[in-house]
Amino acid sequence: MTSPELAAHPLSQVARVLTWGALGLLAYGGVSWVAAQPWFALRHIEVRTPVAHVTEAQIRLVAERQVRGTFFTVDLEHVRNSLEKLPWVREARVERRWPDTLVVSLTEHVPYARWNDDALVSETGEVFGAAVSSKLPRLVGPEGSSGEVVAAYRRYQAALTPLGMTIDELRLSPRRAWRIRLDTGMQLALGRMQTDRRLARFVALYPRLFGPRLGKDGQAAAIPPAPLMVDLRYSDGFALRMPHGVIPFKPSTT
Repeated sequence: MTSPELAAHPLSQVARVLTWGALGLLAYGGVSWVAAQPWFALRHIEVRTPVAHVTEAQIRLVAERQVRGTFFTVDLEHVRNSLEKLPWVREARVERRWPDTLVVSLTEHVPYARWNDDALVSETGEVFGAAVSSKLPRLVGPEGSSGEVVAAYRRYQAALTPLGMTIDELRLSPRRAWRIRLDTGMQLALGRMQTDRRLARFVALYPRLFGPRLGKDGQAAAIPPAPLMVDLRYSDGFALRMPHGVIPFKPSTT
């Protein structure tokens, strides 16, 4: 037979749990109420890192529109995501500093080239939207090819540098064919296969065709005009489109 004392024991445990639970809810509610009071309002935003492209006005506009709550209740992740949507911002960090300040650290994209028609691309192939500078070379390619095109640009430019040539535009077509336009206007059609080898052949032969030379009298002869277009898509030579016609050229094997 169960005594009244034993029957009451489980009930007393339940009562204690409910009491502590109620006290916990009251404490949480009290802390939340205090944390939401205007005494802890955020009043300052400090940009810790120097920036070259993001303006203070842009950062403050984000703060005015996206910062909600007080020092304790502000959603830092939401503010960070909003800052990273700004042009030029690659990464953002947001921290609290007592008693009323948000500290912002920004890492900006470093533009390497123009990408397609309305974007920029970094040295690592990251595409981002920002004001486009016409002073940068232009890289063109299908969606998702930015890293490949940046890497090819670096190789091709390094190969052309001994000739004093600078790439103004590098284009990868949807069919995977490469084409270069130099800052002089000359174009080089590399095609789809063995592009590095084809370009190396052009670099090796170009000085013989269009470099300084001596005439029969030992005096410097006039340098021939540079071609408008060089088609390198041949296994044993290339074709030159000169200002007055097309000239096929096959390297001598001797």
